[in-house]
Amino acid sequence: MNSRLIIPLAGIVALVLLAMSTLFIVKETERAVLLQFGRVIDADIKPGLHIKWPIINEVRIFDARVLTVDARPERFLTLEKKGMVVDSFVKWRIADVGKYYTVTNGEETRAERLLAQRVNEGLRNAVAERSMEEVVSGERDQLMDELTTALNGFTQEALGIEVVDVRVKRMELPEQVSESVFNRMKAEREREAREHRSKGDEQAEVIRADADRQRTILEAEAYRDAELLRGEGDALAAAIYAEAFNKNPEFYSFVRSLNAYRDTFNNKNDVLLVDPNSDFFRYLEDRTGRVGQN
Repeated sequence: MNSRLIIPLAGIVALVLLAMSTLFIVKETERAVLLQFGRVIDADIKPGLHIKWPIINEVRIFDARVLTVDARPERFLTLEKKGMVVDSFVKWRIADVGKYYTVTNGEETRAERLLAQRVNEGLRNAVAERSMEEVVSGERDQLMDELTTALNGFTQEALGIEVVDVRVKRMELPEQVSESVFNRMKAEREREAREHRSKGDEQAEVIRADADRQRTILEAEAYRDAELLRGEGDALAAAIYAEAFNKNPEFYSFVRSLNAYRDTFNNKNDVLLVDPNSDFFRYLEDRTGRVGQN
């Protein structure tokens, strides 16, 4: 290689190395602090391209986005001294870069550990002031809002961290307590089921008795109406019969005797023992129906 080219190339390399050691970029999603021999001289470097002195200065860059700390489930006691297992998480971000670096030395895991401790302590105090019903349903959202506000007052002042939100993922009884509570709830539901069944049986009996009563009344009324109609029909038939009989009694007697002969001698095997002088044979002996006058 030509010796004339070595010197310019070496200069270019030196300039590149110098630029790499003096220039640095902070992104929009990042926060940074500038140190001089380990002491903070710029606690909040804005996003963009910046210059620092090699060896003398050091830049520490941190994630400025909203981060999540998934806390370990903890067992807390309610106002009634009943244990509950609470699984929570917290959303946070850096609010004061200088204070954050000073307290945590820029270690994210250390910040998360300190924040998780404060969240667990706040949850323990909040749960201890409320009953199980209030914690589980009634005041759960209010509890989270109050805890977020209270934590912010401490974390921003002590850690340089803003707590965006605190939420409970799961809240349940310990396993050994859950089984007894489940059995008690099951027994209570079975008792309520028995009460509903007994009330249903009672109402069914009332409805069935009322239906039977109405049926009896309807049958009685129908039988009464039928008997009235039958009586009216029989009376009308008797009146018609009497009127027809009075018009020609002899003809009526003749027709009735013919019907009696037909019904009596309907079968060849029929045998009848009757006095010959009986009225039954009056029209067989004489067409006028006179018996014993021949």
